[in-house]
Amino acid sequence: MRKEFAGQRALVTGGTRGIGKAIVQRLQAGGAEVIAAARSLPEAIPEGTGFIQADVSLPEGVDHLVRETLRAFGGLDILINNVGGSSTSTAGALALTDEDWQTTFNANLFSAVRLDREFLPYMVEQEHGVIVHISSIQRSLPGKMTMPYSAAKAALVNYSKNIATQFGPKGIRINALAPGFTETEAAERLIDRMAEQAGTDYLAARRQLMDELGGIPLGRPAKPEEIAELAAFLASGRASYITGCEYIIDGGTIRTI
Repeated sequence: MRKEFAGQRALVTGGTRGIGKAIVQRLQAGGAEVIAAARSLPEAIPEGTGFIQADVSLPEGVDHLVRETLRAFGGLDILINNVGGSSTSTAGALALTDEDWQTTFNANLFSAVRLDREFLPYMVEQEHGVIVHISSIQRSLPGKMTMPYSAAKAALVNYSKNIATQFGPKGIRINALAPGFTETEAAERLIDRMAEQAGTDYLAARRQLMDELGGIPLGRPAKPEEIAELAAFLASGRASYITGCEYIIDGGTIRTI
């Protein structure tokens, strides 16, 4: 498995923190050439990893990322659309503005739509390619404190299924991966905001978030490395007959069939 991605070119958005960083490390460990993209310049970039600074929630950011990726790679074999998150008010529907909704959809849906649209022609030309969309279990367990995020991720999964059907005949596999509560820096920031608005501490807000999800049967949040391992499987030849699917990795949080 150390060489399962040898000779393959991969791009991971939101690739300098949390789940994205773990995916970058896993693909690189498998032999891939990897570019991590992020809005902000990280404190350190791992040796052997490329980096492109781009805000893919904006069309001009996508254009810049595509141009620089093609300059470096000449094409692309693996695209991991990981960028996303929620930074809006957690006070409920009436506290949300049009800008809140649009900003969240730009980051969590349109970034993937725009990047797919740019890279798919290259994948079609080479008759192979893999795209993984990182969604969230909140698309089926909508959180009242993260309404725009939940709605955007639901739209992402719908879109992912549709585009997988269209490009399967061209040799392109496209799947979605839905993590549950994962211990990342972004999750910690969300919990901090919840604690501040509720007048509680971090641990109480963390428990509140877990309770809102109905609890986690395995008794803990996921680790980014666990999500990365599933992403690597979906990107690999081991998943060569899997497309148009969504894989849930949530410690048993979702109990419905």
